[in-house]
Amino acid sequence: MDGLLIIDKPAGPTSHDIVQRVRKILRLRRVGHGGTLDPGATGVLLVAVGQGTRFFPFLSEHDKSYEGTIRLGFATDTYDASGRATTPESRDMPPLKDVARAMKGLHGEITQAPPPYSAKKVAGTPGYRLARAGKEFTLKPATVRIMTFEPVAYAPPRLDFRAVCSSGTYVRSLAHDLGRTLGCGAHLRSLRRTSVGPYTVAMAVPLARIEEAAAAGRSSEVVLPLEKLLPEVPTACVRPEALPRLKNGAPLFPEHLAAGGPAEEARRPPRTLFRMVDANGRLLALARLGPDGERLHPLLVIV
Repeated sequence: MDGLLIIDKPAGPTSHDIVQRVRKILRLRRVGHGGTLDPGATGVLLVAVGQGTRFFPFLSEHDKSYEGTIRLGFATDTYDASGRATTPESRDMPPLKDVARAMKGLHGEITQAPPPYSAKKVAGTPGYRLARAGKEFTLKPATVRIMTFEPVAYAPPRLDFRAVCSSGTYVRSLAHDLGRTLGCGAHLRSLRRTSVGPYTVAMAVPLARIEEAAAAGRSSEVVLPLEKLLPEVPTACVRPEALPRLKNGAPLFPEHLAAGGPAEEARRPPRTLFRMVDANGRLLALARLGPDGERLHPLLVIV
């Protein structure tokens, strides 16, 4: 069984807990998740099985969308509602126009510090373990991109919001930074991931649905096959006589492709990655377009 599960994660279990459940349900060892969700968060969690796990370097590049609630008034050590307050509670709530302006100020490429209680590691140790042990440490900031961070409803101290951001963004840090900018403190109260790239919450299934399908011998109904992964990546069809070259990882030239080579519009960046398929549409590999704009170099060949 190879492919992708789009799971609607409930609040409570960690992302690793979900992986363990899937392993048990499908009786598979080769299972992994991409794009960790905090235990209290819900929504889209991508869980790959079999050879689908090899696609994570590409799936992890997808932008992510969220809906959630921020509580203004005080910050916490975890940057969310599970932590202890680290600032006195403020009763002076800013007006909506100031909140919207501060949220807009976090758009674009920003340098973001991960929350101390996170899986980011210091010398091989996750930050949350160091934080629980009361040790002093610093997590390296990362550059992330915020496309949308805007209010949906405002009833102080509650702020409902929507966010679209690049992979690697901590929404908890966005909430914390917003509170610092406004001068009143803030922390994330609830979070729901609504999409990871093209995979939306409308496509997601609960764990109970996966259990039902597995018990009925219909696991394939809930597993997105490899052929449907990375739908935004252009496709190149390999001629039958060139299949041995592809399987051996040798470069492919236009004469090896049924359509004569990548389309002209696909040659321009960022269209450098291609899905290689056979005449029946079966996914064979992912390949990267070389600097010459003609040669395709296989970088992930499906066994």
